[in-house]
Amino acid sequence: MQIEFDLNGSSVKADVEPRTTLADCIRNNLGQTGTHLACEHGVCGACTVLVNGEAVRSCLMLAVQVQNDNVVTVEGLSGDELSPLQAAFRKHHALQCGFCTPGFITTAHALLSHEPDVDEERIRDVLSGNLCRCSGYIPIVEAVLEARSSYRNAGGKS
Repeated sequence: MQIEFDLNGSSVKADVEPRTTLADCIRNNLGQTGTHLACEHGVCGACTVLVNGEAVRSCLMLAVQVQNDNVVTVEGLSGDELSPLQAAFRKHHALQCGFCTPGFITTAHALLSHEPDVDEERIRDVLSGNLCRCSGYIPIVEAVLEARSSYRNAGGKS
């Protein structure tokens, strides 16, 4: 099937089998490799992308489901420089191997876009759906807490 949708601000087309996941389409058909695949069961969160502003597990969604939708991967969250959220992750050393980082960043971006005044308990609750095996969650939570101000200043759109 041929599908068409916006990916990171650009219109894209892809020929996919109906059973192709969004994650596989993004990585294999469209060359955006920031979306990582790990468990392929929706448990780890490494494949999280934004579909129409909502964080979704792209390993559980079929590519044909995003026809005419807006999809943003971690690559689409920054321009020539790191976004404030990405800069906070860097500052707080909120990554080690980096494999889970795109999923954490897209999940946190969706949260902060909708709730720029979110408290630490809510951050921890939302991020509990993303797994990291090598950094501890404290620096990740600290990075998200720091990035809140940039989302508040941007009216929820940073």
